Amino acid sequence: MAYGYCGKLLEIDLTSRSFKETLLEEEDLKKYLVGSGLGAKLLYSNYDHNIPALSPENPLMFLVGLLIGLPAPSASKMTVVGKSPLTGIWGESIVGGFLGAEIKKAGYDGIIFTGKSEKPVSVFINDGEVQFLDAGNVWGKDVYESDKILQEQVGVKAQTACIGPAGERLVPLSSIMVGGHETRAAGRCGFGALMGYKNLKALVVHGTKKVPIFDREKLGASVKEFNKVLTTNAKILHDYGTLGTIQGVESEGDLPIKNWQLGSWEDGAWKTSGQYLDETCVKGHYSCAACPVRCGKNAEVRVGPHKGTVGHGPEYETAAAFGSNILNDNLDYICAVNDLCNRYGIDTIETGNAVALAIECFENGLLTLEDTDGIELKWGMAEGLLPLVKKIALKEKGIGELLGKGVRDAAREIGEPAKEFAVETKGLSYAMHDPRAYTTMVATYATGNKGGSHLESLGYFSEGGAYPAKCVGFTKKFEPLGQEGKAEYAALLQDLMNLFDALGLCKFIMLGHITHDHMKDWINAATGWDLTTEDVKKIGERLFNLKRMYNVKLGISRKDDTIPPRLMIHEKKSGAAAGSVPNYPRIMQDYYEYRGWSNEGIPTETKLEQLDLSGVVNQ
Repeated sequence: MAYGYCGKLLEIDLTSRSFKETLLEEEDLKKYLVGSGLGAKLLYSNYDHNIPALSPENPLMFLVGLLIGLPAPSASKMTVVGKSPLTGIWGESIVGGFLGAEIKKAGYDGIIFTGKSEKPVSVFINDGEVQFLDAGNVWGKDVYESDKILQEQVGVKAQTACIGPAGERLVPLSSIMVGGHETRAAGRCGFGALMGYKNLKALVVHGTKKVPIFDREKLGASVKEFNKVLTTNAKILHDYGTLGTIQGVESEGDLPIKNWQLGSWEDGAWKTSGQYLDETCVKGHYSCAACPVRCGKNAEVRVGPHKGTVGHGPEYETAAAFGSNILNDNLDYICAVNDLCNRYGIDTIETGNAVALAIECFENGLLTLEDTDGIELKWGMAEGLLPLVKKIALKEKGIGELLGKGVRDAAREIGEPAKEFAVETKGLSYAMHDPRAYTTMVATYATGNKGGSHLESLGYFSEGGAYPAKCVGFTKKFEPLGQEGKAEYAALLQDLMNLFDALGLCKFIMLGHITHDHMKDWINAATGWDLTTEDVKKIGERLFNLKRMYNVKLGISRKDDTIPPRLMIHEKKSGAAAGSVPNYPRIMQDYYEYRGWSNEGIPTETKLEQLDLSGVVNQ
């Protein structure tokens, strides 16, 4: 009997509209866990890395972290895995909400889609029963409308993962949206396009099963003590959401301003803050599954075509992308464009960075009014965001189709010197944290397996004093703008994040001062296993290296581990990070040496043997 997990995957072939259940080996789960960990093993070993991202053979995996569906704090983060349609390399997108828990209640640790449906289809999974639903009634409709129609159609309270018109049109920066109005986004890597390519409008799941726990009493006691620390330290997130941190981020020199050019924006940070949102248009808050923090905010849209709508309010990343990074301090229009992105299903980070790139190109004469369909692109634009973002989401010929390709490919198409304005690594534009402020992020962004994602380490989060570095056993002293110790710290955090994603834990659980001992205790109490603390640490390192090896198969090496010139060469003139230029060569050399990789950035055979990966990568 399996404890803590279901022990099987549901594999669905959309071409033949057939499905099968695949049993999971316990030894594999002990080695890779589930979530993106199991996804790494499956994508590396079971699928051809040479296939195009948009192809029937490229799998679309919805994988549930090991602790999801159990009373473990913040265990709600499901992972979507596949070859990224946006970047063409390893792709994973983390999403919260309740879908992961519902999949587990339906009896599965994950669902894998292959093939391509001849016609638009939605798949309904009801306690293990699989139904293929004609999606003609929702194709072309936005996420909110689709969720409402699907809920009525299946007749039970279900969880949905849905694409909007952007995914249907195969826009490379499109997302998969989970949870209807209270939506959470699998935003990064363009998986909405893969779902659209497969003609899969929605995954709808309802489950009633309970997963047995090996030692519920022991798990509950550990979690109860942990939650006391977590809820105390996460009060600002509970009160104001992630947007409540924007003023602090600005004061630390970490906020991207004017396409990453400026260092200070104090007044604008207040006008776009969670505290200001709370005073104006917050209509309540909500949580993901099993989360005691409850950081989600419902906000009213007060301008634009959807005025009066109440839905998921802007997160920090969204508000910075459409706020500080384009010098827009109008929170009403930030809420409106956030709502539009959620409805149409596009990544707010990639879209916001693409808009900032376009404004700078327009300012420098690389784009004209003819190129932008008459929309004047300028710093501080607010109302004009709505028609521009709609063009991107609908892949309208011209500026919409161009920016929908994402920052890297849009800059390439615009031509020199647009590449100087493009803030991305490996095709994924940067999240809203500046490596000139917290230099751990140099190695994080440069070596991140999916590209420029803050979730690869959250180095800025802990360097900023949010929690003691004891969670990864790091005791060395360092300065935020310094270089010493940053490579090692980045690597330790990357391994920790891989554990979180394989277990389904929210990154903010760091505010509870989580350690590998906590995770070991929760895993063993849930499953009855006898993993040691060192076993758990090794799993995190194994998973990061396995994802790297998948990218190595695609030609990724040190040449690709870069950060853009704007962040490596240009100093900010004001703010807490003024004058900071990271020592990129030093940090990267330290990083490869600490990782046990070659000078070309490839894990050595010795390292692979240490991590029990030789048999996998050499098969």
